[in-house]
Amino acid sequence: MSTLPDSSPASSLSASAGAEAGLRVVRAACPHDCPDTCAMLVGVRDGVAVQLRGDPQHPTTAGALCTKVSRYLERTYHPERVLQPLRRCGPKGSGQFEPVSWDQALDDIASRLRTLAAADPESILPYSYAGTMGFVQGESMAARFFHRLGASLLDRTICASAGAEGLRQVLGGLVGMDVEQFAHSRLIVIWGSNSITSNLHFWSLAQQARRAGATLVCIDPWRNETARRCHLHLQLRPGTDAALAWGLMGELVRNDWLDHDYIRHHTLGFEALRERALEWSAERAAETCGLEPQQVRELARLLGTTRAAGIRVNYGLQRVRGGGNAVRAIACLPALTGAWREAAGGLLLSSSGHFAVAHDALERPDLLGARRPRTINMSTIGDALLHPGGEGFGPRIDALVVYNSNPAVVAPESAKVLQGLRREDLFTVVLEHFRTDTADHADYVLPATTQLEHLDVLKSYGHRYWVANEPAIAPVGQARPNSAIFRELAARMGFDEPCFLDSDEAIAGQALAEDPRNAGLDFATLRRRGWGKLAVPDAPFAEGGFPTPSGRCQFVYPPDQEAGRDPLPQVILPHECAQTRPDLAARYPLALLSPPARNFLNSSFVNVESLRAGEKGPQLLVHPRDAAARGLREGQELRCFNDRGEMRAACRITEDTREGQVITLGLWWRKLSPDGRSVNDLTHQGLTDLGGGPCFYDCLVEVAPA
Repeated sequence: MSTLPDSSPASSLSASAGAEAGLRVVRAACPHDCPDTCAMLVGVRDGVAVQLRGDPQHPTTAGALCTKVSRYLERTYHPERVLQPLRRCGPKGSGQFEPVSWDQALDDIASRLRTLAAADPESILPYSYAGTMGFVQGESMAARFFHRLGASLLDRTICASAGAEGLRQVLGGLVGMDVEQFAHSRLIVIWGSNSITSNLHFWSLAQQARRAGATLVCIDPWRNETARRCHLHLQLRPGTDAALAWGLMGELVRNDWLDHDYIRHHTLGFEALRERALEWSAERAAETCGLEPQQVRELARLLGTTRAAGIRVNYGLQRVRGGGNAVRAIACLPALTGAWREAAGGLLLSSSGHFAVAHDALERPDLLGARRPRTINMSTIGDALLHPGGEGFGPRIDALVVYNSNPAVVAPESAKVLQGLRREDLFTVVLEHFRTDTADHADYVLPATTQLEHLDVLKSYGHRYWVANEPAIAPVGQARPNSAIFRELAARMGFDEPCFLDSDEAIAGQALAEDPRNAGLDFATLRRRGWGKLAVPDAPFAEGGFPTPSGRCQFVYPPDQEAGRDPLPQVILPHECAQTRPDLAARYPLALLSPPARNFLNSSFVNVESLRAGEKGPQLLVHPRDAAARGLREGQELRCFNDRGEMRAACRITEDTREGQVITLGLWWRKLSPDGRSVNDLTHQGLTDLGGGPCFYDCLVEVAPA
């Protein structure tokens, strides 16, 4: 059932900070690319935000914010905020700008885009991702603008597309457990996630379950903070997760740890899966994954004999060539054991598919009319910006409009991205809070508001709550919301459709579709109460009812079956590893992983000095045997390199990484790293098996003293 807090908007803070004279309390929501989507309370005095805390009544936030977002006031009032429009006055990439008025900037931008669109609107490309997860300041007015323009479309693949497609092929959508139910699980498998860093509020629920007697298992190539706090850690080789899943399925089948009734009534393709699973012994899986066979057997026993068993999958494991099929294989496990019967059993990668969102009303794809522009994959933006245009590609990209992203840092194979951004014939506009590495390459930088300065509404991909965000303060300086900027550009372009006059309140109201899942929820209610839960059963698949065409969990994928392809999940090893590229591995024998730093969120917060200081500069984790073989010393400056580029980092010798594997935590801005480089100087633009995603954790390197 949907639930709402009973308190008035200010009551949950009034007992403490709210009791202070002159303090106004405003409900807000964390906008960042994180599954927790926290509900926040902002204390404002005399028009200045002076306090920020998690909403103690929001069930998943429970009053706590991560270290990063607890410093959000530092970010909002940062002395280096871009607070007026800037126009380039030096070479591309020099970071030399002069202030101009909004009218000057918008008039010139509209004129340049109008000229390009008259020749071919597909020469214009928007580039955005999840700098904000909000529906108003994300893809609403911006999408309307680019649809009306007829610009190239952007395939937003850079984070989660492989895992998303894998989950759709098995479960029918981005659906799964209610994260709150993990508190009642008896077994929790954390697969491909450092939850303490990237899913803090889930970790709190896991700790609650542990205190009640649950067993916690971590599967990750890195012995990270989360792995060290679990009962068991399976430290497998990068990119071998599908092999481990098949090894587990083989043990489940051989030991008959199966729920035959659930399989019979609620799954598709069991006989084919059973035959394939029996080919995977614990020994075969262990050899592929670099584990001991007993580790595979023990985890299979726990999965097959524990009620309730929940698997929390995160997106790290799908950032390799076979990542989509790895998620497919893992997603088969709960249906085999009947774990979906219990609310505290099953699997969660994303809850996004449980939300009923009116995307067409927000983004208005109908504004395209009969036009069908090409689509550019954002994960290969380096190659796209350097393409001269022509048959099979379309026109050269002559204009790039960047918002809610920082491609100079976050996109793979940075050297090509930067080469493209430095093209003098590429007209680039960046909407930003700060002079990021991408903004330094812009022709215009437009000052955007932060979350405390605009209105929005958000859903989560880690829980089942809609959350509203009220503007707590007036925009700082001359900053404007994304929605306002695209609204004004549309007016200058002569776009007169009524949707371009929609207010932010109207757009937020359009986000929630009319659907039983949104029962009792609309934006007016969310504004009044702050948040509200979807009307989705605690155990949505206890009796099947998956959002697949058959209503069953699909061990086999019917479109592949019909096309004569292997319909079962595949084991696909990385683009770059000793098995697939022995020639490359001979020169670059170390696998490089770049998981998130605890104090950064992708490239956000890197310029907040207190958070950057906590990371102590770029470091490279090296196994003692790899260090000894190369004569490396603790604290020594290292050069990590391959044919694509290099970066420098301080040596940290530790058994937390596997032999043959090095780890650096990202993502550092280039201008704030010691050598002006980042880990994405080393990554490639090869794509995943499903979903066309990037392979950030599929990268071979060598390491030497700098």
